[in-house]
Amino acid sequence: MPDRMSELRIAETALDSGNVELATTLYEKVVAADPRSVAGLTGLGDTLYAVGDFTRAAVHYERARQVDANAIAPMIGIARVAIHQRRFDDAISLYRQVLALTPDAPLASAGLGAALDLKGDHVAAQAVLRQALKANPGDPGLSINLGLSLTLNGNPRDGANVLLDVTRYPVAPPQARQDLALAYGLLGNSEAAAAILGQDLPKASVQDNLRFYEIQRNRMTPPPASMLPASKRSAATSGDTTSGTTPAITAR
Repeated sequence: MPDRMSELRIAETALDSGNVELATTLYEKVVAADPRSVAGLTGLGDTLYAVGDFTRAAVHYERARQVDANAIAPMIGIARVAIHQRRFDDAISLYRQVLALTPDAPLASAGLGAALDLKGDHVAAQAVLRQALKANPGDPGLSINLGLSLTLNGNPRDGANVLLDVTRYPVAPPQARQDLALAYGLLGNSEAAAAILGQDLPKASVQDNLRFYEIQRNRMTPPPASMLPASKRSAATSGDTTSGTTPAITAR
């Protein structure tokens, strides 16, 4: 048992550092010794997920869940696969099951927020993320998802304020900076967006992102009432935004 635990720790470290091949070898060894090892089966699912083989990853997660229906890690794995396969309702259901077992858990709350956002329910996503942040103040994953959710929901200024708190830390993940750049880009501050993107991306990619932000910014800006057909003017000037265009931004 101590050897197996050691192998699991080494496998997890290898996967975290990007050595998928070593992690796979170690997890396969664990499962060969114990075909009902939840940690081993979940680990194999994680290695397949890491290389984009979501279908086979789900098979291993399901096998782990059959061993222990209440095991958190394989449930989260299945939910993550569901998001990639755009089965958002399935992901939402799974994350809610995890949170029923471990209320306000950061990873599951962040995942639920992402699934709700991708489904287009930004208000519900933000409620989940804010509640989880009360229990886990400053959690970077929750904060990043909240900042992106606010930005996607047409509140890039609020999104930028949340993301600024994350990016102040030297070890902030690139995703936080890229989401902050998106918020600045939608606010029209292309100079700030370019400076942030330049920390992680080559110049050509920075320019591509800036053009993308401009397109999305134009989609978010309603035309002057004088340019609308007569049938639309009263709605535009009375504050009715139901006919507006939702920015087609892909969540990271």
